[in-house]
Amino acid sequence: MKQFIAFVKKEFYYISRDRRTMLILVGMPIVQIILFGFAISTEVKNVQTGILTSSVDADTRHIIDRIDASEYFTVKHVVHSADELNRLFRRNEIELGVVFPAQLQRQRFDSENIQIIVDATDPNLAVMRGSYAGGVIAGARAELLQTGMIQPSLVIHNKLLFNPQMRSAYNFVPGVMGLILMLICAMMTSISIVREKETGTMEILLVSPMNPLFVILSKAVPYFMLSILNLTTILLLSVFVLDVPIAGGLVSLLGVSLLFIFVSLSLGLLISSITRTQVAAMLASGMVLMIPSIILSGIIFPIESMPGILQGIACLIPVRWYVDLVRKLMIEGVPFGYVWQETAILLIMAVVLIGITTRSFKNRLE
Repeated sequence: MKQFIAFVKKEFYYISRDRRTMLILVGMPIVQIILFGFAISTEVKNVQTGILTSSVDADTRHIIDRIDASEYFTVKHVVHSADELNRLFRRNEIELGVVFPAQLQRQRFDSENIQIIVDATDPNLAVMRGSYAGGVIAGARAELLQTGMIQPSLVIHNKLLFNPQMRSAYNFVPGVMGLILMLICAMMTSISIVREKETGTMEILLVSPMNPLFVILSKAVPYFMLSILNLTTILLLSVFVLDVPIAGGLVSLLGVSLLFIFVSLSLGLLISSITRTQVAAMLASGMVLMIPSIILSGIIFPIESMPGILQGIACLIPVRWYVDLVRKLMIEGVPFGYVWQETAILLIMAVVLIGITTRSFKNRLE
């Protein structure tokens, strides 16, 4: 045990002397969670809107005012011909157009008499903008129908679970948490064993009577403790800066997060044990892990929409399971009994990765 503690102290000492490592470990997670939390947004806000109408009667003016008063849309142009509206779209001066029929006040605003035109360069964003616009217009239609003789034959109520405000932070924070912890932990530990090879201190490890498993764990302990600090910082920023509440049990969330940190550290140690240089280790941990973690984890693209072979590969990505866990525990607020399968998968990954790393660790110099 004294030897193990000595190895851990040595690793702590090296990390504390390397300012660049400390900057990456402590500074990068703070910058990333703030940057991703505020910069990446799928919310509909301030959509540049154009109105096409031949005459602005009282009903039309009421709807236009409601659209412009909404935080989602800004009415920039009111035109009177289709050619003018099309020209605004081509010049990228507007992103959404609303076409009103002539003499809307006489028709009392039937739903089929208004057309919403959306720039579909980004299809997903176009659907959201059209849906938001339809909601605003439906609300204005209800106000008008209450003042007239015609009553709506059907009223549809929409209810959004877990994120009624449709805030993008609720979607991105779990993914960003997994991405940051995976990259930071894997990148930092991936150079730990390789560094010993390059600096010539590998002989000390090789002649040590300690079991290879304890040598590997001694490399992981300092980064594990620093990762706990990163996890605490990320959760505090998510709750108090990004206003993303922790709906479920905090203890369960911390428990699965610590397990995921250990999986990430184990993956970094595996990379470190099979590479020969720090540059190769950094490239392997940064490039090889980053792209699959982003594409195949469900952060941006739904896994259910992927081909079967990619869904199978996604099951091997630890971030995929951690993102599911955080969304269920933090956003949905489900009890731990609903996430035991994902937790068991991460636990199996941790055992397998540590086992492979231990076997690949050489007891002699090559």
